[in-house]
Amino acid sequence: MPADLETTEESGRLAEADPAAVSSRALERGIPQLGTLGSGNHFLEIQKVDRIHDPATAAAFGIGPVGQVLVMIHCGSRGLGHQVATDFIDEMLSGPLPPGLPDRELVHAPVRSPLGRRYYAAMSAAVNYAFTNRQMIAHWVREVFAKVLGSSVGLRQVYDVCHNVAKIETHDLDGRPTRLCVHRKGATRSFGPGRREVPAVYRSVGQPVIIPGSMGTASYILAGTVAAEALSFGSTAHGAGRILSRHEALRRFRGESIRDDLARRGIELQATSWRGVAEEAGEAYKDVDEVVRVSDAVGLGRLVARVVPIGVMKG
Repeated sequence: MPADLETTEESGRLAEADPAAVSSRALERGIPQLGTLGSGNHFLEIQKVDRIHDPATAAAFGIGPVGQVLVMIHCGSRGLGHQVATDFIDEMLSGPLPPGLPDRELVHAPVRSPLGRRYYAAMSAAVNYAFTNRQMIAHWVREVFAKVLGSSVGLRQVYDVCHNVAKIETHDLDGRPTRLCVHRKGATRSFGPGRREVPAVYRSVGQPVIIPGSMGTASYILAGTVAAEALSFGSTAHGAGRILSRHEALRRFRGESIRDDLARRGIELQATSWRGVAEEAGEAYKDVDEVVRVSDAVGLGRLVARVVPIGVMKG
């Protein structure tokens, strides 16, 4: 939908993208996966508004009243993005390694070097793929609502926001505006009121910040803050965050037991893989209520609304 561009970060396109920097293997992986959720913690969730914490900002976002139905989509650049990262990590590892590198996957290249520029161009292309991926899924969601309910009127996009991305941005550093490469791994942007990058429709209140929960829990909508720009270069968490690795979750939990526990709470679970259910056990993640409480308390994001799941589809 054309109107979605206004409420998509970067208007849905990183201009620095160069498809020529993306390997043929990445393209082979990405082409058949376009328009798909993917696995892991990616999801499509039908939700309802459970609580409004900031009525004025919620109204600016088009959220409310309590009981309103929303659809939240969490997915990214699929195998294409993963392959882009793999390709450039391998290339960076093939050269001289920085001294004291604690983990091979923290290898890097100077952002202005030829290798750094190629990686940024390929990563930007993967970001654009992710925007396209989510837009396709959103389009099909609207089609399904129109088919089942007779209309998709009112199913407007609140915000499409990046996560796991590096971007060139201007921030205050030692009292001076400075161009920086800001890395947000497991994080999302949280720009406050007045930033030119925030869509005009939200510029008076700050950008929407989406923090999804884990399986069976609530999710939250926050607003970006000026304080976050000083505290964290305008960043906050993009989800509850894991406290257990997938390997450890498999060791501790059984998918069938999780199914039975959810059934006792009146939640029906169907799965093609009990292993995948165990990997995404709610206990493998932090308490999203506490994550959001802390984000709000320290000023990384301002709490706007709490939403709870009605139905969830995992990739």
